[in-house]
Amino acid sequence: MSDQIDTRTSWLSPELLAQARASVPMVYVDAIPVRVDSHGRVTKVGLLLRVAADGSISRMLVSGRVLYGERVRDALIRHLEKDLGPLALPRIPANPAPFTIAEYFPDPDVSGFTDPRHHAVSLVYVVPVDGECQPTQEALDLAWFSPKEAASPKIAADMTGGQDRLLRLALGHVGELP
Repeated sequence: MSDQIDTRTSWLSPELLAQARASVPMVYVDAIPVRVDSHGRVTKVGLLLRVAADGSISRMLVSGRVLYGERVRDALIRHLEKDLGPLALPRIPANPAPFTIAEYFPDPDVSGFTDPRHHAVSLVYVVPVDGECQPTQEALDLAWFSPKEAASPKIAADMTGGQDRLLRLALGHVGELP
């Protein structure tokens, strides 16, 4: 068993991960990176362009698993820095609380949030970032949109898995849904 667990990252081998994904929900974080003005009002929303779990090239939120033994705040920072670069400077509160929870299922009829790989429970956050953002790792691009642009049907059409709904929920949560 010890040869199937990566103790450096506290994660499972590909074989054990496949077994776990078929048996139990995975814990994820989704983050919507935003730029805010001096009054805390959201002025820009950052969306990645990457290959989605369904194989499409899609606009996406920052998203990823919470590792065994990892605090949620650390998972948020890790995924934001992994996708936006080490100079993104995300502002995570001392005690982060999600604004909503999304449940992703392989079957799109269950919740409207879809991930063909597994059942995942995702804690969803709006996270202001202050630094220089550059897409890294699997991200092909990072684009910043006004809240009105981000809520548009054009952007919704470029998103998969129900993440367009999460984006609209986030904009409503921060009072920026047009």
